[in-house]
Amino acid sequence: MATEQEKIKELLAEMTKDRGYVLPEWVYVTEQDVDFMAAYNKLYKGGLNEGKALPAKTRELIEMAILAFRGRDDLTYNHAKRALRLGATMRELLEAVETMMIGGGAPAFSTGLKALLRIHQEEQAGK
Repeated sequence: MATEQEKIKELLAEMTKDRGYVLPEWVYVTEQDVDFMAAYNKLYKGGLNEGKALPAKTRELIEMAILAFRGRDDLTYNHAKRALRLGATMRELLEAVETMMIGGGAPAFSTGLKALLRIHQEEQAGK
């Protein structure tokens, strides 16, 4: 049976592999309550991985739009990057941002565009 420290290390590695990043607050909670974060991670995977009808890429585009609407710059960026890793194109990201302009307004549009610009600048810099 794995020790508590091994469970923490394994869960953080799994989360990093799935998402491409792990937020510092997730590390903290995982270290404090690994069982809670394991349950959260299962919910995360259920909502943002392949669904029965929607591919993970599409789910990430939806998540990106919701986070932009909520004004969450870094999280919008993180989910846009994951959508790209899952096969989305920059054009698809742009169209998701354009779509959210209707329901989310200019602030959400701006947050989405900031994420796309950051990705574009990274690509130009060769990152």
